[in-house]
Amino acid sequence: MADDFEGAAGSLPDADKWIIDLGTGYPGGPPQWGTGEVQTYTADPANLSRDGNGNLRITPLRDRAGRWTSGRIETRRSDFQPPAGGRLRIQARIQLPAVTGPAAEGYWPALWTMGAPFRTGQAPSPTAGEFDIMENVNGLNRIWGVMHCGTPTGGPCNESTGIAATTSCPRTRCTGHFHTYTLDWDRTTQPERLSWYVDGRQYHTVSSAQVDEAAWSAATGHGHFILLNLAIGGGFPNALAGKSTPTPRTRPGSPMLVDHVTVLTSGTA
Repeated sequence: MADDFEGAAGSLPDADKWIIDLGTGYPGGPPQWGTGEVQTYTADPANLSRDGNGNLRITPLRDRAGRWTSGRIETRRSDFQPPAGGRLRIQARIQLPAVTGPAAEGYWPALWTMGAPFRTGQAPSPTAGEFDIMENVNGLNRIWGVMHCGTPTGGPCNESTGIAATTSCPRTRCTGHFHTYTLDWDRTTQPERLSWYVDGRQYHTVSSAQVDEAAWSAATGHGHFILLNLAIGGGFPNALAGKSTPTPRTRPGSPMLVDHVTVLTSGTA
């Protein structure tokens, strides 16, 4: 699977590849997408569209009443996993919103995956597995990579935090510059491994030896789907800011740009 987001300015992402998430939660799911984020996701090209220069643009906006809107998409395919004895790589080149300081409080862009059983209702989150390939909050010059699994609190993946690592970006700030974010899922060795990279530099690894066998299998024994979104407010930015976000000083209109998303597999079937 690959998408370089070529297309006319103002056009929506390819409907054969992507589902546009709408509203404030999945039907029957928890409110505010289960995270406390405050925006409503829309299919308005002002929030979500190709920019005519080979990028997907996700832009958070605030109306005169103070209501936020933004964009979120997920792949139609939910079968992304390595073949037995092989590898899978998910990679995206992304420019995080060029906003910092008080104007960025509440910004929460992300590239991540969720396990297919969550989509079908066969398993809840985080049991079905969630791999946060890249998260950034509040315009900080840092990104996070996280594996979520097991139970909603505590458990083998230390929820709700997850098994996480954080790093700055090489050479230039994470915000306002393009960087390449990668997750490698490796079944060529035992224990199995998930490894996170920014611009080819590895900064996090989680292996099946760190998580009990049942939780690892429940999180990785099936395909995943990929998500891109830019949330506003919620538990993660609030925790880092030490207060509720967004604030009246949070500035709308700073987009996340996605140049491409690519999924590659190698090895035996």
